[in-house]
Amino acid sequence: MSEDRSKAYTDAGVDINAGNALVSRIKSIVARTHTNGVISDIGGFGGLFKPDLAGMDEPVLVSSTDGVGTKLKCAFQFGKHDTVGIDLVAMSINDILVQGARPLFFLDYFATGKLDVDVAASVIAGVAEGCRRSGCALLGGETAEMPEMYAPGEYDLAGFCVGLVDNSRIVDGSSIRVGDAIIGIASTGLHSNGYSLARKVLAQSGLKGDDPLPGSDRTVAEVLLEPTAIYVDIVRSVMRDFDIKGMVHVTGGGFYDNIPRVLPATVEAHIEFGSWTVPPVFNWLLAQGNLTWPEMLQIFNCGIGYIMIVSPDVCDEVLGRVNAMHAQAWRIGTIGRRRDKAAEQVQVAF
Repeated sequence: MSEDRSKAYTDAGVDINAGNALVSRIKSIVARTHTNGVISDIGGFGGLFKPDLAGMDEPVLVSSTDGVGTKLKCAFQFGKHDTVGIDLVAMSINDILVQGARPLFFLDYFATGKLDVDVAASVIAGVAEGCRRSGCALLGGETAEMPEMYAPGEYDLAGFCVGLVDNSRIVDGSSIRVGDAIIGIASTGLHSNGYSLARKVLAQSGLKGDDPLPGSDRTVAEVLLEPTAIYVDIVRSVMRDFDIKGMVHVTGGGFYDNIPRVLPATVEAHIEFGSWTVPPVFNWLLAQGNLTWPEMLQIFNCGIGYIMIVSPDVCDEVLGRVNAMHAQAWRIGTIGRRRDKAAEQVQVAF
């Protein structure tokens, strides 16, 4: 690009050449995520995707959008940027999985005050890795350089995905009945929720990023930047052979706010605390933050990132399937009859 044409914008703080260099850097990374439905290359005004509708009687599009939240502050603090892109993808992908959808494609938005090509490329490589794990295409995105909008060295991330499900296969919780089993699948840690509190607790503790996290053999930075688990392979495998009545992605609001989103009004969830393994980071937050377990379950996933509700007669088989896929899963509760409509729909026995 002619320096004469770009000088005025560069003087205003926007480096067009850096943006072009980023696109060149990430083209091959993005291309590796492409699936059979992609019919456009990165750099166009819009991404083109032709879905395979074979075998579907009534295809329905499912979409979700999200960001990474203040977990990004940990990336800035610890100078590590290659995992938050995975978080970005996971937060939206896991949301559409809940309804039984197969992810098709993802688009991202990266905004910063001054574009650092190395940092941005690292972030977007993480987005591509998240798409690869999800089996969906990174169809496009947007990079915005906006001087004075962000503190030096900081950026923001947002994205959305689109998936597909046959209308008859939508999982909406309507068939959940009293006696059904609640299966919890392990999280990889905090995922991407509760970081405003977690960072406050960290600051009060005086621990640094390269210090060992108490109770763990990993550093604070490794634990807090562990990316969100993506449950696509597990969910699709189980759905092929079993009837899943309801699914929950445990995000902001924890157990108490997320599980009711899939429950019929006539039932409630009875959770047995202690029926699963709680990772050390949650025990540390509990103690260091002077919190209670009910408070923890309202804010964090506490070791359960995804929930399936199934008939009790297939519970053991589903558990076996998930555990065979190198994930941990436990029966963490049962669906009961709701006797008091004024009471919460999630009852936890401690």
